[in-house]
Amino acid sequence: MEDAVLFDARDDGIAVITLNRPQTRNCLSAEVRAGLFAAWDRFERDPALRIAILTGAGAKAFCAGGDLREMVETGMAEPPRDMFPVPYDTIELSKPTIAAVNGAAFAGGWMIAQACDLCVASTTARFAVTEVKVGRSSPWAAPLIHMIPQRIMMEILLTGTPITAARAYEIGLVNRLAEPADLLDTALDLAATVLAGAPLSVRAARETVMVATEMGRSAALQSARHACARAYRSADAQEGPAAFAEKRAPRWTGSEPVRLRAE
Repeated sequence: MEDAVLFDARDDGIAVITLNRPQTRNCLSAEVRAGLFAAWDRFERDPALRIAILTGAGAKAFCAGGDLREMVETGMAEPPRDMFPVPYDTIELSKPTIAAVNGAAFAGGWMIAQACDLCVASTTARFAVTEVKVGRSSPWAAPLIHMIPQRIMMEILLTGTPITAARAYEIGLVNRLAEPADLLDTALDLAATVLAGAPLSVRAARETVMVATEMGRSAALQSARHACARAYRSADAQEGPAAFAEKRAPRWTGSEPVRLRAE
């Protein structure tokens, strides 16, 4: 049987993870969930891979959400806490991720796209939190308040009405738009831009954003300083200024912190 989730470990440090059930609109069936859990684990454990792109096969859907047929057959009420492979939630990741949304991202599809750090969308993509239309709920949408305005979030959740990719970009849910044929290349370009930075600095930058969404100003500043200390003490913190002064491209190592000379 063809793999439900494809994994492409590229030589440039980018992992491309593809939901591969276009005939069921890449819904989060048991086999897709299992494949996605395994893919995220493989990505996190491979030191050669520094950023991942999550996308869907086919032109119609990125992911249409949970498997409603499975919910009916099992009489599912509240889903188990660990049922869905959600980056940085039920999946522990320390590396950045990009959602490349190629079509409909509904319900659970929106959930996993929202969980990624960055989002590139095809101009034909659509987004919707459709749970109110099928008697379900969307507690996973709570972090959305840090991404879009409250009134817009309220309308999206209360109505379940899809929004276009252009609207998603307008409200700040999407970072970049691309024509369908250019979607993956656009995501790869964004990933390469992230990879151009020093690895420890990129990690610290991501942690800074996350603590800023979870804490008040003073606590966030304190936590961000702690998160950035490792990058400041690294070999790359010396390599970057040196490369700038010598007018050359930096050679990042992502090495552990080094002991600096006392001034």
